[in-house]
This record gives sequence, structure tokens and C-alpha cells, in this order.
Amino acid sequence: MDFTATIIFVIASFVLGGVVFMKRESIAPPFRRSLALISIVFIAFSFFLVVYSLFTMGME
Repeated sequence: MDFTATIIFVIASFVLGGVVFMKRESIAPPFRRSLALISIVFIAFSFFLVVYSLFTMGME
């Protein structure tokens, strides 16, 4: 199985979380909460994808 898309998604979600965290003062307050929630969802799904790929790694 090719994990390229999973790796790209994991990197992109962590970069989004880092950008939101580092630039939280310059983001407008109405968008700050929604961007933070989206980042949390993406990062949680990334952790799920990493764990799932580790569990299914030996089944090929």
C-alpha cells in the first residue's frame, strides 16, 4: 500500500496547527476558534491514520 497521501496529510495538518498556534494573535477572533477546531480535528485524524497504518503494516 502506498502511504504517500497519508504522509502528505499528516505533514500538512501539523503545519496548519503550527501556523495557527504561532500566528494566533494576528488571526481575527471570529476565525481563530474555527481554525483551531479544524486544526484539532485534522491533527486527531492524522494520529488515527498513523496508528492505523502501523497496525496494518504487516498485513500486506
